[in-house]
Amino acid sequence: MKKTFNLLLIICISLFLNSCQTVSKKIDKNVEKETEELSRWLNQPESELKIVFGIPDKIEFTDKGTRKYIYISKKLKIKCERKFEINSNNMITGFSSKNCF
Repeated sequence: MKKTFNLLLIICISLFLNSCQTVSKKIDKNVEKETEELSRWLNQPESELKIVFGIPDKIEFTDKGTRKYIYISKKLKIKCERKFEINSNNMITGFSSKNCF
């Protein structure tokens, strides 16, 4: 009886660990896709960003004289935050994405 229980426990743990890896792979794939999509915005004008994403939820000004447009959305109660860095020539020079998958 004890051997059967141990075998069942090992199988359950193995299935659990395997499913965690699958979820992790899916998240990594979606993060990669998000990065690829956002990288298309590099060296694009600020006006195009506003046409597609709309008015930013927040604007932060940096010490370097640039500004960051922050867009916030929620999906399944998870807060997604995208930041685009805009230089003094109104061109997108950088981006970051948090929890957007």
